[in-house]
Amino acid sequence: MSALEPRDADVAPATAVPSPGGGSVLDREHRALSVGIVSVVLLIAFEATAVGTAMPVAARELNGIPLYAFAFSAYFTTSLFAMVLSGQWSDRGGPLAPLTVGISSFAAGLVLSGTAGTMWLFILGRAVQGLGGGLVIVALYVVVSRAYREELRPAIMAAFAASWVVPSVVGPLASGTITEHLGWRWVFVGIPVLVVFPLALALPAIRRTASGPADPAAPLPPYDRRRIRLALGISAGAGLLQFAGQELRWLSLLPAAAGAALLVPAVLGLLPRGTYRAARGLPSVVLLRGIAAGSFIAAESFVPLMLVTQRGLSPTLAGLSLAVGGGTWALGSWVQSRPWTEPYRERLVVIGMLLVAAAIAAAPTVLVPWVPAWIVALAWAWGCLGMGLVISSTSVLLLKLSAPEEAGANSAALQISDGLSNVLLLAVGGAAFAALGGGAVGHGALGDAGAHPAAFAAVFLPMAGVALVGAWVATRLTGARSVSP
Repeated sequence: MSALEPRDADVAPATAVPSPGGGSVLDREHRALSVGIVSVVLLIAFEATAVGTAMPVAARELNGIPLYAFAFSAYFTTSLFAMVLSGQWSDRGGPLAPLTVGISSFAAGLVLSGTAGTMWLFILGRAVQGLGGGLVIVALYVVVSRAYREELRPAIMAAFAASWVVPSVVGPLASGTITEHLGWRWVFVGIPVLVVFPLALALPAIRRTASGPADPAAPLPPYDRRRIRLALGISAGAGLLQFAGQELRWLSLLPAAAGAALLVPAVLGLLPRGTYRAARGLPSVVLLRGIAAGSFIAAESFVPLMLVTQRGLSPTLAGLSLAVGGGTWALGSWVQSRPWTEPYRERLVVIGMLLVAAAIAAAPTVLVPWVPAWIVALAWAWGCLGMGLVISSTSVLLLKLSAPEEAGANSAALQISDGLSNVLLLAVGGAAFAALGGGAVGHGALGDAGAHPAAFAAVFLPMAGVALVGAWVATRLTGARSVSP
């Protein structure tokens, strides 16, 4: 992973601009590539939905409920470094190699977590998984940038979102059933089998259409060692802040200060100038991606735990409460992909963020005993509709604002904002959860652990406020630095 292999002379040139005749992501020119990369996303989607369902049981059996948020954020922490590496790797030699290594690391991390005997070893497996996930997601963006014309990109982004529909239903059901009858470990060690099909289908198609540097005639650019050092700093800083948030002791101020010292200059060096102040155009696109993803994921991570421990639902039912969201997320992504929505993209994104904020605020109402548990499923369906509008639109805008040779670096910046926000907001939510007694949740039988409603409310309500800030940022996506529709 530390160095890129020399480019094979037989690899097709990587200008990768489709011929004018191709009019669909499933035409002859794009069919194999589209099916292959959507299969990769399908694998990631199945992992996310299945693992989220098994996580409350895994954390309890490993005596790791106090580290529950860490089990999620470890993935995002290491993926931050991998995203920067993947961006440079893909820009320099094409997305084929980082995608291959990323999928392999993703599978290895699942096996490590599934065989872990302690919570910290489980978290280490999640970190290895994050390295693979970070490599994969940026490489996929570069594939889309090179292999699809601008007018086809909304459609392939909608296909990415649609690939979450089946896993969102099958994943929780399969994971819950396996967890209850065979054990949570089989959820983790079984998923790597699914790696074979995406590798067999996607990689040959990428080799034909999007491998090699963007300009084969230009000399290969060197790796930007400064950006790689900053990426290490951002991952280490985020990890230290997460650790400090979990410990909640005066001594925790030391790793918190060290984490901030590493994180702040790294963020300023890796994200577009003006991101922190929501400058119009590309900086606001990158900032909004982080706000939307971080607030939503931080809240969603605690939904199964809340339903299992506070309302007594089985892991299967708790996971299925989020299942309908896969369909509405795909619906939101499909809506933004329609040509008639292009002039209204900013307005749709604002609406999407308002839906996200409302869903997060509504979820903890189930802490009131007389509120039916299905309210979470209804709220999350609307929240996922909003996320479908927002996430796909930020991806489309990012590629529209990026020159082909900058697609990797800018995609990495978008994913860094996404991942970093996940880590920081999970750290904040996890710290608030632990401070208000959440660490005691799950002692004893699941579903009979005693009520800790304040601990859960302290996660959801602040995240709803963050999502509302995102609705304001969404009004700044177009302007001087944007490309007009």
